[in-house]
Amino acid sequence: MNNICIENNSDKKYINKNVTLNAESSAEEFHSLIENISLIKEDYILDVEYMICVADIFENEKFNSMDNIIQHGDTTTKMHSIQVSYLSYRICKRMGLDCDSAARSGLLHDFFLYDWHTHSKETGNHFHGFTHPRVALNNANNEFELNDIEQDTILRHMWPLTIIPPMSIEGMVVVYADKVCTILEVCERFKKMIRGRVKWNLVKNW
Repeated sequence: MNNICIENNSDKKYINKNVTLNAESSAEEFHSLIENISLIKEDYILDVEYMICVADIFENEKFNSMDNIIQHGDTTTKMHSIQVSYLSYRICKRMGLDCDSAARSGLLHDFFLYDWHTHSKETGNHFHGFTHPRVALNNANNEFELNDIEQDTILRHMWPLTIIPPMSIEGMVVVYADKVCTILEVCERFKKMIRGRVKWNLVKNW
């Protein structure tokens, strides 16, 4: 897929050529994936094309270390990144966009490599939400070759917390996939908490 890069006040805007957006099928794909989000933990491994485009990232030691860091609830930063990546990949593939860039930037959007729950106490940095995209981008550039879309997406994936949004449609897909996965992960945590309390009350009152 060819992209046109336009310089505008030092910002790069990416316009995909010959992209036909089938809104109905894309919406159906999105809702289907959301309803079956838990299956991403298994399905992505079986997707040969996806695994080929992200193979170097999955082989990276630092990326795999994110499996030891909790992101939301019981979800590790690695699994959160995989879910965002594969959801973005599937949506962009259906829409005829650059699904490889979406997949790779999705995997690396939270490549900050620390536990954000304790980071402020350890470093005095209380603005993780604002600062971690730049840290993730710097880490990613040190480990991988990234194209412009991937770098821009990683840097601006926290929009609207960060003022400037991603300059590509692929970047915006990653932004929304990140929000969806985060909400579902947090909700799952609360579900488990509620189930635990209900079970405890049943046992206590038995």
